[in-house]
Amino acid sequence: MTDLQGRRAGQPVIAIDTVTKRFGGSVTAVDRVSLEIAPGEFFALLGPSGCGKTTLLRMIAGFESPTDGRILIDGQDMSHVSPNKRPINMVFQSYAVFPHMTVAKNVAYGLKVTGVPQSEIAGRVEEALELVHLGGYGARKPDQLSGGQRQRVALARALVKRPKVLLLDEPLSALDAKLREAMQLELVRLQESVGITFIIVTHDQSEALSMANRIAVMERGSVRQLASPADLYENPANRFVADFIGKVNLFEARVASRDNGSLVLHVQGLGEVRLPQGMGAAEAGRADLALAVRPEKLRLERERPSPERLGFEGQVQQVAYYGETSSVFLTDQAGHSIAVSIQNEGRSTQPMVTVGERVWCSWAPEDTLLLAD
Repeated sequence: MTDLQGRRAGQPVIAIDTVTKRFGGSVTAVDRVSLEIAPGEFFALLGPSGCGKTTLLRMIAGFESPTDGRILIDGQDMSHVSPNKRPINMVFQSYAVFPHMTVAKNVAYGLKVTGVPQSEIAGRVEEALELVHLGGYGARKPDQLSGGQRQRVALARALVKRPKVLLLDEPLSALDAKLREAMQLELVRLQESVGITFIIVTHDQSEALSMANRIAVMERGSVRQLASPADLYENPANRFVADFIGKVNLFEARVASRDNGSLVLHVQGLGEVRLPQGMGAAEAGRADLALAVRPEKLRLERERPSPERLGFEGQVQQVAYYGETSSVFLTDQAGHSIAVSIQNEGRSTQPMVTVGERVWCSWAPEDTLLLAD
């Protein structure tokens, strides 16, 4: 990945300054969002449908105007700059390639309408097609290509104009799972090759985690957390992010006491849980706490776990086999369902545990997440 630490000290390529977007005076799609995106960064706007991520992308592109706030690109306020005058290009979910044109003519179209000399166009088209691994495909029509190849044509058409920023609106959602995974790696390679800023909008957590340098997780028009993929997953700032990024087990909790620097919680379904010194210090004064742990951090055992681990005894309700992993669903003494993810390391057709069996579920205290809202 590109090292962005030095670049962030300078001027961002995109600066979103307290931007709000309302529709019809009563619907707030984006609510006072501020963030900066560095040159050469692969940045993701992630969230569920209706969270405002696409509206924010369209405001960067110039297809929508902010109700309040401003958007700067390379330090220039874009308030009165039309979409075709901005140093950006956009790739849409639907590819939007022209079916009656060859691949080469599709890629060349944007250059022609902006008046690039004919003598320069052929070379730039060839260069763009090579970038997306479509060299030699220039004479084909879109209906002679696969879905992944048509998406590459759309990427080449955007990159051929050499924008400062490339906007990607759910670009892989129309592809099947295996091709989507391959294209995720291809987009990262492409972004590193051309070195320009990519901003992708997606609702797919794995897509954002695997591609982006940083991710802004959005809910109801606001950014709930802005961080690297690993930090979002391992240190979510709140319940929404913990639940939206990957899978998580959540338990309602309240502070029972402090004992020699440790935090003692009463956790619904688990009873008393003691967290190490320093853990949850910022959240300890809150009443609406949740204790959370990721399914892959949990371990199943038939004997009571060692005292240094947190855990409980539960009953297996269901085992779901996914090939490389299995999910085991337990119920605790309060009837809550807990998911445990197990790596299927051995070659066996028999499940590790069976439905109805009582087992112990445990985890290391440092793998506990304590969330305040």
